[in-house]
Amino acid sequence: MNAAPFRFDLARHPTKDTIKMLTSLLEKVTKANDRMHPVPLSHSDKRFTAFHARSIPTIGIHAYLSRILKYCPCANECFLALLVYFDRLSKSTAHRQPLRIDSFNIHRLIISGVMVASKLFSDVFYTNTRYAKVGGLPVSELNVLEVEFLTLNNYSLFVSVEELQHYGDQLLLHW
Repeated sequence: MNAAPFRFDLARHPTKDTIKMLTSLLEKVTKANDRMHPVPLSHSDKRFTAFHARSIPTIGIHAYLSRILKYCPCANECFLALLVYFDRLSKSTAHRQPLRIDSFNIHRLIISGVMVASKLFSDVFYTNTRYAKVGGLPVSELNVLEVEFLTLNNYSLFVSVEELQHYGDQLLLHW
């Protein structure tokens, strides 16, 4: 007899627990990419994007995600959509190289992705000014990051419920 597959309950899974699982996954991804390319990209490198910071932020991924959740609450859909967007960004297309997610860009990708996802999935969302304050960035910089995030995703932000479910199930399975 086969065991029932893991099912992530989009509506009832505690968002704080989703953030813990998401943190674990993102830390693994960033550490693996940091080991493969320990030297930060130079500004002349074509893979360098507006998301790359000059230095690694001192706040950890979990603390950063928790801060976003505390001051700009959103549902599991926003955090799972973030995974979908990151997955899409990590694949090359005819128009761009894959984006390598590492310690130099993860925080800016997170704040931009959550902000964009909340505008799509939430009935109530916050202003860019609020996200900028929570994310520790000037609002003008976050505005640039938002446009860059949209551009890198080819303005294709829709994520189906089935995709969200799949990513939630996979997150739970790997947890």
